[in-house]
Amino acid sequence: MTANSRCSAAEPPGLETQRREIESLLRECELRVGDSWYVVEHRWFEQWKEFVETGDQNSPSFPGQINNTELFEDLDSYHLKERLVENEDFVLVPAEAWHKLQAWYGMVDGQPPLERKVVDLPSTLKVEIYPVEVFLCLHSNIENVITAEFSRADSILSIQKAMCQAFSVPSSSECRLWIKSLDSSCERLRNVHMSVLDACLSSGMTVIMETRNADGTWPSSRPQIMRNSAEEQDSYRGQPGVCGLTNLGNTCFMNSALQCLSNTPPLTEYFLQSSYLEELNFTNPLGMKGEIAEAYADVIKQMWSGRHYSVVPRVFKTKVGHFASQFLGYQQHDSQELLSFLLDGLHEDLNRVKNKEYIELRDADGRPDQEVAEEAWRNHRRRNDSVIVDTFHGLFKSTLVCPECHKVSVTFDPFCYLSVPLPVSKERVMEVFFVSLDPYAKPVQHRVVVPKAGKVSDLCSALSEMTKVPPTQMVVADVFNHRFYKIYNADESLSCILDRDDIFQQEEEQVLLALYLRERSHYRDYGSGSSSYGTTLFGHPLLLNVPRSSCNEEALYKLFLQRLARYVRLPDPSEELEEEEEEEEDGKEELYKTQTNGVSDGIVTLKITLLSTHQSQWQMPQPCKLEQACSPTVLANEQPAKRRACRKKRKSLFTIQAVNSNGMTERGTKDGGSIVSFSSQPYVAIDWDPEMKKRFYNENEAEKYVKHTSMEVPQQQTTVQLQECIELFTTVETLEEENPWYCPVCKKHQLATKKLDLWSLPEVLIIHLKRFSYTKFTREKLDSIVEFPLRDLDFSACLLRKNLSNGEPLSRYDLIAVSNHYGGLRDGHYTSYAKNKDNGQWYYFDDSKVTYAREDQIVTNAAYVLFYHRQDQIRKPTLPAPDDITSCKAEDTELGSAASYFNMETE
Repeated sequence: MTANSRCSAAEPPGLETQRREIESLLRECELRVGDSWYVVEHRWFEQWKEFVETGDQNSPSFPGQINNTELFEDLDSYHLKERLVENEDFVLVPAEAWHKLQAWYGMVDGQPPLERKVVDLPSTLKVEIYPVEVFLCLHSNIENVITAEFSRADSILSIQKAMCQAFSVPSSSECRLWIKSLDSSCERLRNVHMSVLDACLSSGMTVIMETRNADGTWPSSRPQIMRNSAEEQDSYRGQPGVCGLTNLGNTCFMNSALQCLSNTPPLTEYFLQSSYLEELNFTNPLGMKGEIAEAYADVIKQMWSGRHYSVVPRVFKTKVGHFASQFLGYQQHDSQELLSFLLDGLHEDLNRVKNKEYIELRDADGRPDQEVAEEAWRNHRRRNDSVIVDTFHGLFKSTLVCPECHKVSVTFDPFCYLSVPLPVSKERVMEVFFVSLDPYAKPVQHRVVVPKAGKVSDLCSALSEMTKVPPTQMVVADVFNHRFYKIYNADESLSCILDRDDIFQQEEEQVLLALYLRERSHYRDYGSGSSSYGTTLFGHPLLLNVPRSSCNEEALYKLFLQRLARYVRLPDPSEELEEEEEEEEDGKEELYKTQTNGVSDGIVTLKITLLSTHQSQWQMPQPCKLEQACSPTVLANEQPAKRRACRKKRKSLFTIQAVNSNGMTERGTKDGGSIVSFSSQPYVAIDWDPEMKKRFYNENEAEKYVKHTSMEVPQQQTTVQLQECIELFTTVETLEEENPWYCPVCKKHQLATKKLDLWSLPEVLIIHLKRFSYTKFTREKLDSIVEFPLRDLDFSACLLRKNLSNGEPLSRYDLIAVSNHYGGLRDGHYTSYAKNKDNGQWYYFDDSKVTYAREDQIVTNAAYVLFYHRQDQIRKPTLPAPDDITSCKAEDTELGSAASYFNMETE
């Protein structure tokens, strides 16, 4: 046999050339992580060396085809024998040397090349001889297991591809891998670009692959179907994206934000097409290891599967709370704050920049705006490159001017949304109740206009013009839950008052007495360990000016009867209200021990009650009539014996107790003694026996009030244009003391003037209407209607960048979504309007409930966050709009049943 016949693949070079080339590669090739080396049977390699050293092509030492038979346990599985030793059982040659040897000598038929990777083990680089041997199976068929080997340098993605091929899973399917350890615990393999070594995958483990269900869920998440049966849920086919989100407990703010983002076409299509899988950033220290992006993707894929009426975003809520502790629990939060966190979190989880370089920011220093802007945007993209930047980020110009040296600093800064202020009125409309000291006059409700930054005295002055009562004879008090929450001084700021409180006069020689009404329970409060009776506050509290000389029980009883004359009936002389003297004394003893056991659960609206000491409208009742009405006081000319008989036979309508500001009993009173403390605001309560209250207290009359003509004038709803808000955003302002600017020329912090201008706008523009106003002294929500266009919002007039070259974006936008907030500062409810990208129809999303919406319903004073899509990027709907809905009311067109929910468990 000739030498030529011995070569299987190609004509080899001379033996000396072979020896020189292979020895050179063995000598110079270094181990590098991920490189391939090949295992060659030691005896064959030694025979080759002997052959090339002879220099004789016809030498009997010719090695023949590469043969690794001695390294295998059997020739069926080609599984390596255990405990093989390098340079005794085998040698390692670099890939280039292997390919030359294989080309020159060929390989025994059927034998696989023994390719091995260089791995970075702790403190050393090494060619792994024994790969990781794992078991592979599908989540849908756990019993069908195959065995496969992978290098520790292989990526998890290579395992996924191998499994797709082995189990005939379409390459377009979205997959997730799980490791099942020998102890049966399971863990997600999130980062498919991670190596087998870094993923801690070792021999004997099982890798399970699952594919996403058609309804957007994962088999491993074990969805719990509520109310509707599985058959009903599986048979449901709705418009993709028209899907509610279950309120998990005050999570309407989150649902509103999610619905707006869900109906942002470029972002949703990015997730529906699974583009995010290739861009998940698991190493970004500013990110969330891809978990927020994955959780968001799960919600979007379920909402757009068309298989659910409503989805339960429980896993997403858990992830948000895990990475942003301010959203832990189930308190109400701000939808715009959630949006801000989510957009930033998605950006960092999907940032294509894996290693952020440090870039020193430069001031303009007189350079042209175009140059500085391009540099700023280029630097921004060097550190921030994601679908969020592609879709939502724009650039504005910031100009700061030092008030002292007039240094001008110009920078260009990226933004993700615009927070625009609303024009704030300098006046405030307040509704107040004026309570006259005339006991027969009903409270009068007034509507007054006062300075927003004014004082309580301004409120009194405004009301004085309507009532003709001097403002000095008024006091303002906040009434809540049948008690005085606060009594204000005239020089206090009106910002301390929410929207309703009370007003009176206090003269130097008189006491301003706060009077509460309480009802005793029928039974003693044995549960408290005492023999006292429990009490409950009721009705409206009052303020009275009482002479210091009248601050005893007898005088106060008479004064209180006078003050309550409109709704407290005096007993008829024929009505017997007698009681034995011993019983009366026992009753007084009980009175002094009375403790209140709580207050009514009813809520009285905060109101501003105004009480004056202007007494020209009424006359004091005659003393004799009062005495006949069972007052404990008597006329001075009566005989002592007769006085004693009256005390023995006549019973009071109510008893009097000194109490604290909450209406709780503090101390008892003694006959003839003062029950008023002059060291602080005095509070007293009159306690009614239930039977006496039922007979002599007219609850209907006590609740009556009249409306002043000022209440008949319809309150004008403030309306502003969105364009006004944008203009305010670009108005020059002076920095606040808490946020000064450091002037590089003056070398100190300055309250510089600042102006923001729009330079470039993103594809999707988010506009946050700053309805919530917080300062040192005020907190309020602005309910102005902001008129915003549904189409053709044009920014061409306010964009600084005028010279757009051909093909650059236009500046006209169409509305695609609105996040709404209803209610006040501390509570409220969030909903959203959104336009479906596929059929162009508007919908109203109220947690799990979804209804059709008309365009004329969208602009309201609840609009809080607006989403606009640039017209040059808007595609035409691919589906026709639903029929016959324009004539339907939204409340009559609920889509399907909102009772079908999926409960996704956390992993």
